[in-house]
Amino acid sequence: MSTRNERDPGERVRIFDTTLRDGEQSPGISLNKQEKLEIAQQLARLGVDIIEAGFPITSPGDFESVQAIAREVEGPVICGLARTSKQDIEAAWNAVRDAVRPRIHTFIATSDVHIERKLQTTREDVKGQVRAAVAQAREYTDDVEFSPEDGSRSDVEYMAEVIAIALEEGATTINVPDTVGYTMPHEYAAMFEELYRLLPRLRDVTVSVHCHDDLGLAVANSLAGLQAGCRQVECAVNGIGERAGNASLEEVVMLLRTREPGLGLWTGIETTEIARTSRLVSRLTGYPVQPNKAIVGRNAFAHEAGIHQDGVLKERTTYEIMDAQSVGLASNSIVLGKHSGRHALSKALQDMGFELSGQALNMAFKRFKEIADVKKQVTAMDLEALVTDELRDEISGYTLESFAVEDSSQRPPHARVSVRLPDGTLAGGAFTGDGPIDAIFQAIDSAAGVGAQLRDFTIGAVTEGQDALGEVSVVLEVEGATGAGQAVSPDIIDAAARAYVRALSVAVARARAGEAIGLPETAGG
Repeated sequence: MSTRNERDPGERVRIFDTTLRDGEQSPGISLNKQEKLEIAQQLARLGVDIIEAGFPITSPGDFESVQAIAREVEGPVICGLARTSKQDIEAAWNAVRDAVRPRIHTFIATSDVHIERKLQTTREDVKGQVRAAVAQAREYTDDVEFSPEDGSRSDVEYMAEVIAIALEEGATTINVPDTVGYTMPHEYAAMFEELYRLLPRLRDVTVSVHCHDDLGLAVANSLAGLQAGCRQVECAVNGIGERAGNASLEEVVMLLRTREPGLGLWTGIETTEIARTSRLVSRLTGYPVQPNKAIVGRNAFAHEAGIHQDGVLKERTTYEIMDAQSVGLASNSIVLGKHSGRHALSKALQDMGFELSGQALNMAFKRFKEIADVKKQVTAMDLEALVTDELRDEISGYTLESFAVEDSSQRPPHARVSVRLPDGTLAGGAFTGDGPIDAIFQAIDSAAGVGAQLRDFTIGAVTEGQDALGEVSVVLEVEGATGAGQAVSPDIIDAAARAYVRALSVAVARARAGEAIGLPETAGG
């Protein structure tokens, strides 16, 4: 078996990250261009091979975000998703064309249930669409990926005929997704073995897996595909995505790293960036990471049982199969205080990979000083939270100008707020609630004149200690449209109010635009 110093290039697994495409289709997630760009820059630092930056045809905002990523992010291949229509493929190309290494990813369903019920067409028509789409994409770029959607439930012989057409027209990557998370590892492996038998030419291109977690088997199925010969994994940070989500990038990567001696498979991921990438995606999407989540959950390297603690203290490997430092969990070394100046902050941010200047640095410095007046020490994780919180200021809509909350054990809490409306005018609201946070949420609704339904509310701490920054995520629903908002602050009520206003801005904008929540089932979705 190869060692890390003598790795077989043929056993290298390409990591195709779809956090910004499939992941962003999760209900409630609405990232602005700057947030998507920040995530893409971090994915480049992580070392992913391909970033699926979005679905450009779906909206002007998505197109602009993909275009910005293509122009500004260096390192990975930048990929845009497209259906088989000419307009989709043209939009995808125009969005990614400025990338150093652009890719077009086109797809169409091949399962009979999708062809007959969703597409309402025939097998022959699907073949014709594939031929035209891949040929058009190849006119733009040599890097074309094709996916037969719902591949794991397709007739394998028919799917092989469709893939053969894609190969004839020049597709260089073939991705066969388990779109609905239905297959099992032995079935998925057998499907690929049959495809390789039917299509020997598959061994001349990259074959990819894309698995969903509806039955909790996304990572297991992805591994089965790799063991059957595939060398690309489509996955998302923290496993976010449609329904139960995608295969978790961090789990796939650390599985291959930890079991490399036996599997012989490896990736080019800089694993020490995993924890930071996870935190960034969690904060910007508003999707918290469950405490017992493998690799990146806060309990992933914690030991409560006395016998476990005793064993780890004597020898780490008694109960830990990975070193926490290998995924970047010991990354709190930067410490600043209230006397630290602008240059020290700028240098600390640069060391963490943030390039801030001008007004952005001024705003970050202002927030830093506000936090440093409350906390004795501002750590690297505090700075991460501070900078990512500033990225959200582009959200247009409602803005919290001020609030006041009166609370005691003698009477119900009462909140008063001042909110700037989308038209620029100020509106006030007041409400007595079950608790201080309920009161301020209801007061914001009153000021905005909107009846929002709270769907999810989570509070966490950025670091340990009584002076830790509070981190709040809110998901709201307005007229059937969902919106997520997040905020950090030393004051948990302030963080909750600002997160609520941000979620309200997103939900109302979606409701008024009549925007669908998520997209129709797609190649990975």
